[in-house]
Amino acid sequence: MKGVIFDFNGTLFLDNDKHIKAWSKISRELRNKDITEEELHQKMNGKPNKLIIRYLNGDKEDRELEEKYSLLKEQYYREFCKEDTENFHLIEGATELFDHLKERNIPFTIASASIKPNIDFFVESFGLDRWMDPEKIVYDDGTYEDKVDMFKKASKLIEVPLSEITVIEDSLAGIRNSIKAGVRDIRLLDSGNIKEQVRDITEIHQIVSDMNGIDRS
Repeated sequence: MKGVIFDFNGTLFLDNDKHIKAWSKISRELRNKDITEEELHQKMNGKPNKLIIRYLNGDKEDRELEEKYSLLKEQYYREFCKEDTENFHLIEGATELFDHLKERNIPFTIASASIKPNIDFFVESFGLDRWMDPEKIVYDDGTYEDKVDMFKKASKLIEVPLSEITVIEDSLAGIRNSIKAGVRDIRLLDSGNIKEQVRDITEIHQIVSDMNGIDRS
C-alpha cells in the first residue's frame, strides 16, 4: 500500500439500517412508501444526496427540494445513530488498520458521499482526527455529480497518484467510480452482500467482512 482512500458509510461504519430508516422517512414524504434494502444498495449507496432525492422524486430535478431533504435526511440519520449506542462504533479492525498506516507513514483519507455536518459528526464521535487531517476528508459539498472527482480530489490531498492508491469501498457506485477515476487496487468491504455482482472486476483484489481482513502488504 502506498496510499489509501476509505469510503465511510457501510465501510468504516456499518450503518445501512440507519440510512434505510432515514431515507424511508424522506421516501414516504416524496412518494408515499419506504425504500427497500435492495434499492439502497442498487440505486442509492455511494451517490450524492441530490441524486438520491432526484431518484425518489421521480427523476425530476428540483435544487431547492434537494437541499431541503438532504439536510433533513441527515438530521434523521444522526438521530438514529445516537439512539443505537451499542452499534455506534467503527468497524472491527479499523483503528488497528489506521495505526498500521500511520506507523508506516502511508497517507490515507476518506472520500464519502456524506455531507459536511455528518463528516463533522463522525470526526467528533469517532475521534478520526487522531489518525487523519479532517481538512483532507472529501465529502459531498454539492459540487460533485459522482465520486469520480471525489477520488481525484482525495488523491491530490494525500499526494499519491490514483494509479498507486488502494480504495476500500462497499458500494457498486463507489467501485465503478473509483475505476473510472483510474484506481487499480480496490478492496470490497462487503456489507451490502454484492460480492457475486463484482467477482469479474479485475481491479477488486480482496473481498472482506471487516478491516482485519485487509491485506496490508
